[in-house]
Amino acid sequence: MQVYCETCQRFLADRLVESTCPTLDCNYDSARGDQCEKCGKLLNPTELKDLRCKVCQSTPQIRDTDHLFRELPLLKDKLEEYINNMSIAGCWSQNAIQATYAWIKEGVRSRCITRDLKWGVPVPHEKYKDKVFYVWFDAPIGYVSITACYTPEWEKWWKNPENVDLYQFMGKDNVSFHTVMFPSTLIGTGENWTLMKSISVTKYLNYEASTRYSLAV
Repeated sequence: MQVYCETCQRFLADRLVESTCPTLDCNYDSARGDQCEKCGKLLNPTELKDLRCKVCQSTPQIRDTDHLFRELPLLKDKLEEYINNMSIAGCWSQNAIQATYAWIKEGVRSRCITRDLKWGVPVPHEKYKDKVFYVWFDAPIGYVSITACYTPEWEKWWKNPENVDLYQFMGKDNVSFHTVMFPSTLIGTGENWTLMKSISVTKYLNYEASTRYSLAV
């Protein structure tokens, strides 16, 4: 299923969907389709209450459509082992630990990795040729691919966990994509990838008291 706006005549990207966060005791009224900025919970657009299109403010529909999913439950044990070990060995910042375990505590569920959008990386499969990959599935893979563009010896960095430590710095809204989603992608291949060791997370930078900025590197 995906959210469709009749007024805009298109399926909506996750961040063009807003509504009330369904998390108990949160109820933030501007939660986005992929995440609540108040409580930090990762969301699916169809979980939100009282949906509205951020572009035109009309009420969108939920339409049936086929998608590809990453089967996170199949990786649960290996993912939790990685998080438990690396959060200590890598001295993860406290807010990174809290955000990650809050997500794990709710139960590891399958996560949709495709969208019915025009912009994005096309899915290389005939059945899904009109779809693109969800940005937080393909964007972290860019860390690897940009290294491969720079040097043919990219595996010395990305497939060398015995000799390479990966450190990442970001705003708190991007934590779970890097401590849960991206590691699960690498773990799921069964190959010897360099997984993130340490993560340092900041809160938002407020500009003129209202606009918030976040950055991941």
